[in-house]
Amino acid sequence: MVRNLNVAQMLFAATFVALGVIGLVGGDFAPAWQPVPRTVPEREALAYLCGFISLASGMGLLWPRTAAAAARVLLGSLLLWFLLFRVPVLFRAPIVEVSWEGCGESAVVVSGAWALYAWLASDWDRQRLGFAVGEAGVRLARVVFGLALIPLGLAHFVYLKQTAALVPAWLPSHQVWASFTGFTYIAAGVAMLGHVLARFAAALSALQMGAFTLLVWVPILVTGPRGPFQWSEALVSWSLTASALVVADSYRRWSAAPTGPTPLRARQESRLPFRL
Repeated sequence: MVRNLNVAQMLFAATFVALGVIGLVGGDFAPAWQPVPRTVPEREALAYLCGFISLASGMGLLWPRTAAAAARVLLGSLLLWFLLFRVPVLFRAPIVEVSWEGCGESAVVVSGAWALYAWLASDWDRQRLGFAVGEAGVRLARVVFGLALIPLGLAHFVYLKQTAALVPAWLPSHQVWASFTGFTYIAAGVAMLGHVLARFAAALSALQMGAFTLLVWVPILVTGPRGPFQWSEALVSWSLTASALVVADSYRRWSAAPTGPTPLRARQESRLPFRL
């Protein structure tokens, strides 16, 4: 089934096109694919592979006829990367909050790719991976997103001083804002997991991530130091925003989605003999 493009999908696709270009031009992993230890064999080749996957998948998501395959490849790649490079960090440093924060950031991106895949899935996907697509798949994507928000919120409290330093100077009570935004992330995650005002919680989280990108990182890149760290953090923040918008948009898409059999199912049923 060919699905029409919308703003959230196009933004998500454009984000991965940009990440792919950055990875291929720089010959290193773009922020969405970091961190990868220097000791990993064939690290440079792997970096180019991730860059190619980002670029090809992002471009594929912009063309309705290839969007399902592109979403499938991107989700599979992100899940594999998450298991190979993020999960082991939790076992090495389970009581260090930044380990959980990093997993949360990666999980947000995974949830965005998963929500798109669940929506764009073809009949081939529905026949073979029914648990990961359709309404079941989008519910799983929302669970991943909800879980990811909790360590993101906790990081605001554990690293309160560092977070407060990022609050724009024209806002008063920096630590209050840092604590408030941390609380809203945690509350939104719990709301989504408990199905209480989940749609509002997803939209609020996407809005907060977008505001953080625009109010914190854009001014830093425009007027402040523009080293690799600043560019990397800005790109991560943008990737989180694009992913969160896809998850938030999934509530609108599924509420407006037509019910009934897929085209393949309808064709199969049309060939069945008439029965009372």
